[in-house]
This record gives sequence, structure tokens and C-alpha cells, in this order.
Amino acid sequence: MSRSKDRPGGGGLRGWGGVTGMAVACAVTAAVTLLPLAHHGGGTAGSGASGGVVTADRARAEACTEPEASLPASGADGPSVDRIKERGKLIAGVDQNSFRWGYRNPESGDLEGFDIDLVRAIAEDLLGDPDAVIFRAIPTNQRIAALENDRVDVVVRTMTINCKRLEQVSFSTAYFQAGQQVLAPKDSAITGYDSSLKGRRVCSAEGSTAYEALEEKSFGALYKDDFDGTERDPDLLTVPNQLDCLVRLQLGEVDAIVTDNALAAGQAAQDPAVELKGKAPFTTEFYGVATKKDADDLVARVNKVLVDYRAGGKDSPWMRSYEKWLATGLPGITAPPAPKYRTD
Repeated sequence: MSRSKDRPGGGGLRGWGGVTGMAVACAVTAAVTLLPLAHHGGGTAGSGASGGVVTADRARAEACTEPEASLPASGADGPSVDRIKERGKLIAGVDQNSFRWGYRNPESGDLEGFDIDLVRAIAEDLLGDPDAVIFRAIPTNQRIAALENDRVDVVVRTMTINCKRLEQVSFSTAYFQAGQQVLAPKDSAITGYDSSLKGRRVCSAEGSTAYEALEEKSFGALYKDDFDGTERDPDLLTVPNQLDCLVRLQLGEVDAIVTDNALAAGQAAQDPAVELKGKAPFTTEFYGVATKKDADDLVARVNKVLVDYRAGGKDSPWMRSYEKWLATGLPGITAPPAPKYRTD
């Protein structure tokens, strides 16, 4: 696919501040403050059947109409939970670059955010200690592989529940509702997910629902790299991490980003030069805690944690975390999404 001819060669930052500094800082700290995925040795972190998806699961995924429906909540132990208790640590795949979701506080050095609060709640339920966690930084396009290869027990990383992913991993009930939206400079002529994207360079993360949306309908946008998915892939329009898109937008290498409005709101809160385009998200998506396929006891246990996490109305742990991290950028949310459970 040809590229836009007006792409700058490598210009400046357009005077934008804040986010690029954080992006660089996060990149530098990644190998120091979190256990990197590539350095993890043998050992098991999950359970359940390895290898291919069994026929019943594939049939359910292909026929699914309500992917957010998960296993009923249970406090019972099982092989996955037992393994975590024997280890004495929960291994969680998270983001460390998404402001207010999972990010490294530049002043304290602590990992913070809405997703991090939930990870600590899971660890406290399983192990009696919210700090009994090994955080492992995972790129967007490695979330499923990390579970399949037993490198993490759970992924809590703004991961959308959908039928396609249910063929490869299992999900808890939904813990947040989001949707795809366009992020672009305030002075851009782009008006949203519409024909104003024609001929524009649009960035999305590999393996994301944003990329899938662009594949389905791009409005003539340039969204796919030359040699995409090969060693020659320049990682310009499709990138491993969503934050990479923001850096490219700041450098003038792309014109817009398609991503979850929940993530984009955090980025817009950091940088006054960007904003969400369009009146509302053009999809409805739900985040879930992902586990290895068929780790049913862990899924049910996480669902039990979520029951407790939602309880209490305005004083619930969920609402307190929302008010602390997300209310400024995503105002007006009065309750978490209600859980849905499978009946099969």
C-alpha cells in the first residue's frame, strides 16, 4: 500500500509536551521496574488445556452472541488457583504506559491506575496481600501469547472481550465499558470515524479491536504498513503498543489514532493539543480479565472478586477507583457494567 506523500521525514514535536516525555521515561524503566516478558524462563503460570481449542469451545465461539457472558462466580479453589497459592505470587500482564489505567508514576516510581487497582484486589483475595503481585509488562500484540505460553496468570490490560478472542483465551465478566474513537490534534480537519479520514495516515495497535475496525471499514484511510507482519514491517501505522501511536502522532508521522476512548481520554488529559473526535464511540466494547483457555477455576474466582469489587454502590471499590483515575476524562459513569453469566 502506498504511503501519503506529505509525511514528514522526522520533524519536531510540534511543541507538544508531557506525553512524549512520559513515553520515553516508560520505555527506559520497562526493563528495570517490571519483569520483562522476554526474560521469563520455564515455569508455569496458568493452567488448563494447552494446544488447540476443543471443538465445543470453538463451536461456542463461532456461535456466540453474548461474549461478555462468563462463568458463574465462585470462591472455590482449583488447579490454577492452587498453583498461584503455591507460588505465593500472582503474575499479572499489564500495561505500564497507559495514563490512568496502568502507568509508572514518574514521581513515586509506583505502578498505578484503574487496571492496577483491580490486579491488587485479585491478589488480595487469592493471597491475602494486595502487593503479592509480579507485574509483567506486555505489548498489546502479546497479550494472548503471554497467556498461551504460561508467562502470566491473568492479563488486566484494557482487553476487550469478543468472540474471536474467546477461541484463544477465557474472560471474566466485564469490568468496564468502552468504545473505539478517533484521537487527533485539535486543529485537525478530521471530524471522527468518517470520510474525513480519507487519505489520512491512521495508527492503531497490532492485535487491537481498533485495527479490526479499520480492516472492516477504513473510509479510505491509510492504516496498514507495507510488509505488515514481516521482518520488514516498519511499525509506523500498525505498532506493538498503543502508546507508540501517540508518539508517532506527536512526531507528525501519522494524522490520527483509532483506539479505545477510555485510553484516548487519558492521553488527551495529558496533552492539551489532542482531543477525541466525533460525538461518541462508534463501537461498544467491554473489558475483561483474561486467563489461559479453560482455566475455569481462576475465571470463576476472578468473577467472585468482581462481585465484591462492584458491591457497595457509590462506595464500592470499583467506584472509588473510577473516581480516582477516570472520572475527569470519562465523566458521568454511575456504576460498573452489570455481570453476565453463562447458562450452558
